[in-house]
Amino acid sequence: MTRDKTGRSCKMRGIYTSVTDIRRKVFTEVARLAYEGGDYSRIEGLPYKIVHGETAQYRDSIFLERAIVGERLRLAIGLPLRPMDEHAPVSMGINQSAVAEKYYDPPLVNIIKFACNACPEKQYRVTDCCQGCLAHPCKEVCPRDAVSIVHGKSVIDQEKCIKCGRCAEVCPYGAILKLERPCASACGMDAISSDEHGRAVIDYDKCVSCGMCIVNCPFGAISDKGQIFQVIQSIKKGDRVIAIVAPAFVGQFGPAMTPEKFTAAMKQLGFDSVVEVAIGADLCTIEEAKDFMRAVPEEQPFMATSCCPSWSVMAKKLFPTLAPYISMALTPMVLTARLQKKEHKGCKIVFVGPCSAKKLEASRRTIRSDVDFVLTFEELMGMFVAKGVKFGDIKEEKPLQEATAAGRGFAVSGGVAQAVSDAIKRLDPEREVKIASAQGLRECRKLLMLAKAGKYDGFLLEGMACPGGCVAGAGTLQPVAKSSAAVTKYKGEAPEKNALDSKYEITLSLLND
Repeated sequence: MTRDKTGRSCKMRGIYTSVTDIRRKVFTEVARLAYEGGDYSRIEGLPYKIVHGETAQYRDSIFLERAIVGERLRLAIGLPLRPMDEHAPVSMGINQSAVAEKYYDPPLVNIIKFACNACPEKQYRVTDCCQGCLAHPCKEVCPRDAVSIVHGKSVIDQEKCIKCGRCAEVCPYGAILKLERPCASACGMDAISSDEHGRAVIDYDKCVSCGMCIVNCPFGAISDKGQIFQVIQSIKKGDRVIAIVAPAFVGQFGPAMTPEKFTAAMKQLGFDSVVEVAIGADLCTIEEAKDFMRAVPEEQPFMATSCCPSWSVMAKKLFPTLAPYISMALTPMVLTARLQKKEHKGCKIVFVGPCSAKKLEASRRTIRSDVDFVLTFEELMGMFVAKGVKFGDIKEEKPLQEATAAGRGFAVSGGVAQAVSDAIKRLDPEREVKIASAQGLRECRKLLMLAKAGKYDGFLLEGMACPGGCVAGAGTLQPVAKSSAAVTKYKGEAPEKNALDSKYEITLSLLND
């Protein structure tokens, strides 16, 4: 069984908008600033470089546009937002962040208040498409008499309306629209509400840093903190910096950047080497397969996968009694990082992937010794542009080939459970493995509610916070469907298919020590 109700949270994905353009210019300028070094106070001039001229392009005032860009620059460096009620330069605290050992100061996801449009919360509104029909079914079905007919047209009393949506469902002209704050609509944790000024505010006790609010805010008012600055400081310092890259990387940087060119391109940025995180995904698969065979149903009714941090944190927050049933296997990111740190003493590890939540995972004290930095694909692209890396000029070399097709498949929804199921079938061909999966946190919550009610006893459950899987993460660069197709092709090119064929299986017990 697979749940695939992604809803409105995918509407803007894959469209290159002005918000996208500004985000990427910010990442590029932050990377350029770090590579060039010197007096970092020149960041004060970057808002003028990114938003040039004298006329506002996006908002009422060009000064507001530049102020917002200033905040985005600070967040990309890992700095907090400036206080709104006192003067502070964009460069405040930048020298303290120009180090190679800085972790995020919470919160990770931030709302730039003066960039927020103060969008209305959920409402149903009658549009000009209302034809004033004789039947007026909208009025007839309203359980609270919130719909009335004024001068032949339907009118909704917002004080009475309970937002049930029945009027919109029955209108024969589709004249009644649901209006909802996009960030709140995309938040599967219901962590976004309004402050006294109507601006969005995040309840960090609920937030799991999935990043869906970031990519669904059409005003670009929400951003996570970055570590571009710190990664480059580590490279310049002379550290041996190894990039471990999530399998969703294929296709993210355009057709000129093939998997055969990726390592060479990364070395131009200063990275020592590149390793597939799909190697860790293979190890995670093997561990989860064995755990499932051992524990379900003898010790627990079902087992849920662990690789998506937003999914596992959501489960532990909302369904604490089910927490023991979530796999205790280390995530692919951590397994791959730990493998590299055992092989290369003193190295620094940068996880490169599609996900904001991985930043939160890596900031945990138990993970810090394994993963030093996290970059999204979008942030990495900023580094490529800043360094002037020309993908078309790079010669193809030997591609990354150490992972199996199973590990690479972790990037798309359903891939984790399929990999684990295939491993179980090899270990015990007679065993039936029932799977239920969900994508998007709202659907994940429904999945766990049914599991709590006993509907999925004996099942392997997979949850992905992003609709579509990791290929739909907040730090991706291309449309979800295109990414899924690229991963499928990349998966098919793997020499080995089953995770149990991984040559690293023998190291699994050592990595768990």
